[in-house]
Amino acid sequence: MSTLLSQIENAYPTLTKSHKRIAEFILNNYEKAAYYTAAKLGTETDISESTVVRFATYMGFEGYPEFQMALQEDIKGKLTTLQRMEVSSLKLIDDDVLEKVMKNDRSSIKETLENVSREDFNNAADAINAADKIYILGVRSSAPLANFIYFYLKMVYDNVVLITSASSSEEFEQIFKIKENDVCLAISFPRYSKQVAKTLEYAKEKGAKIIAITDSITSPIAPLANFVLTAKSSMVSFMDSLVAPLSLINALILAATLEKRDEVLDTFAELETVWDKYDVYEKSGEMINE
Repeated sequence: MSTLLSQIENAYPTLTKSHKRIAEFILNNYEKAAYYTAAKLGTETDISESTVVRFATYMGFEGYPEFQMALQEDIKGKLTTLQRMEVSSLKLIDDDVLEKVMKNDRSSIKETLENVSREDFNNAADAINAADKIYILGVRSSAPLANFIYFYLKMVYDNVVLITSASSSEEFEQIFKIKENDVCLAISFPRYSKQVAKTLEYAKEKGAKIIAITDSITSPIAPLANFVLTAKSSMVSFMDSLVAPLSLINALILAATLEKRDEVLDTFAELETVWDKYDVYEKSGEMINE
């Protein structure tokens, strides 16, 4: 799919002189422009604020806020760590960081709920239950999410494999036996890992069903997937907020395991007996001896 930056570049020859100046600034300074207000962008380009707004509508948006949001989404995967730090100084300066971040997370969960495909969500849960083996893949900042899914699914299913490695060769060694009746659940958010995409290409070639948990249908892993579950990933300084993806993952685990409710109850009843026998957890009201 065409990105907003490429759309601006393609439209450049047809633009007015003022719009060309705005386009040039955005293309050359996208990491800053995406977080400028219309007034600020106008000041930087020596163009009126109203002309900046007209540029946004010319590019097919209702107004500047919609254009800005699309541009922010477009560039997330392009920013280096240093650029992220610079952008955060623009976004958070003079703000209450706690309030800003938590409100942003709340908004991300709301947007995820509104946009995630219910059909793909339900089909993904069914695919997990029908799979001979479930492979879970997530690297770098997505690795904790992969570990979270693995932790809970392995309590219910006997066929769960967490792909853990620091190199592509190790990933292929762990997944090379994947076959048609298996599922690979992959997680990838900006900055996207090439390693994950390459591994999924192999899984797709082997005929396995692929569930992608990512931020957008334009993500590199989306075209490789049978089911795409999109969750809003918000950039917070040098890191991404993965609150919305985690909430989506919670729902997916619950949806899948609800279909095996009796087995889940039996499993946890047995686990409680084991935990109690071997004194794994503190009991309610129990004093801790120092």
